[in-house]
Amino acid sequence: MKSTAVGEVLRIAEIFGPTIQGEGPLIGQPTVFVRTGGCDYRCMWCDSLHAVDPHYRHDWTAMSAEAVLERINMLSGDVPLLVSLSGGNPAIQDFAGLIRIGHTAGHRFALETQGSICRDWFAALNNLVLSPKPPSSGMQTDWAALEDCLRAAGDGPEIALKIVVFNEDDYAYARGVGARYPHISLYLQPGNHTPPPPEAEDAPIDVEGVMERMRWLVNKLAEDRWFTPRVLPQLHVLLWGNKRGV
Repeated sequence: MKSTAVGEVLRIAEIFGPTIQGEGPLIGQPTVFVRTGGCDYRCMWCDSLHAVDPHYRHDWTAMSAEAVLERINMLSGDVPLLVSLSGGNPAIQDFAGLIRIGHTAGHRFALETQGSICRDWFAALNNLVLSPKPPSSGMQTDWAALEDCLRAAGDGPEIALKIVVFNEDDYAYARGVGARYPHISLYLQPGNHTPPPPEAEDAPIDVEGVMERMRWLVNKLAEDRWFTPRVLPQLHVLLWGNKRGV
């Protein structure tokens, strides 16, 4: 079903904030999150199954771009800020209309996607974070699709790469990504331990386990004299664990 106004109807899992962006190149920035429903991947360690698994599709809300912007403005008090489009895979849906009217209201837009689906409106973003999934995810990277995403973005947004690292295989994968795209900023993120099901959103996080993996990752970079990437944890997980909406 098409929207009668700007673009297609969007399937929204949740809109929340203002909070901070918890990971990647925009970490710490005040943000409103627009989390879409639906994904073409099924990563083994997905931490947002409520926005991925079709089992939860009845919890997703069909919204027009105008309705989404109205919610963003209400949360931000009509003060322009960063809007992070996440999922699931937000590239499945058409955000061209929301980005256009959101820019008119002064908001900036960032998208994180695995780079499996290319959209023309990537060029209208302020930030594009491509996060191809390493071997521990159980998924295979489509490099041709990721290249299409880069071409679609062009010189529009600032582009960064982010790789989740759980183990040696993931680390080797990240080294390969860094070698393939030496001109793009690369962020490494230590993987969290297997997340609980969505209904257990308040379950405690093994913070020491996450920090142990981060120390291992920092030491690996030092030993290998690989000084290009930045290593960052998921700040929101350290602050709030698995709780949704923060």
